[in-house]
Amino acid sequence: MKTLFQRFIRKAVRAKNDGNPIVSLRTHLGAIKLELYPRKAPIACANFLRYVQEGRYAGASFYRTVTLDNQPGANTNIEIIQGGLGFGENEQRLPPIEHEGTASTGLRHLDGTLSMTRNEQGASSEFFICIGAHPQLDEGGARHGDGKGFAAFGQVIKGMELVRIIHRMPNKNQMLYSPVKIEIVLQNT
Repeated sequence: MKTLFQRFIRKAVRAKNDGNPIVSLRTHLGAIKLELYPRKAPIACANFLRYVQEGRYAGASFYRTVTLDNQPGANTNIEIIQGGLGFGENEQRLPPIEHEGTASTGLRHLDGTLSMTRNEQGASSEFFICIGAHPQLDEGGARHGDGKGFAAFGQVIKGMELVRIIHRMPNKNQMLYSPVKIEIVLQNT
């Protein structure tokens, strides 16, 4: 019997027949439109789509901005905004998924790339968008100590100006003073 997650992977990969899934991140500041790449990154796309389709991102926000000025002690600097359910406990969070690195997907962390955060257990509910190209986030890059990098799985196709606005918002230790609430809507499959 196929697990629910395996069915989401199959559905995400089938979406290519009608075009890649498009997801809109709507905020009070405007919207960011994302294209997902299920043929290249089926595990990460299925995970993200499951959160969207099951309404698990209710209450999600962009809450973190990593800028060139707020990374003291980092051996390699990046620029991203991060969103999702946050760092704390959340009953909407699903168990971690297997890491799907850029060596297997062929995707790279470029300007506007959508990627999953991860820890030792794998990726879960948190995602980020790159501001600029960051090869140090790819597999073999120096940003994560184990060299496995992060799981790129989509791209901003509209709204990078809003990503940059959020990136410049006031923060303390990378956490936005005023998180930007987002409603995540699947536009097509």
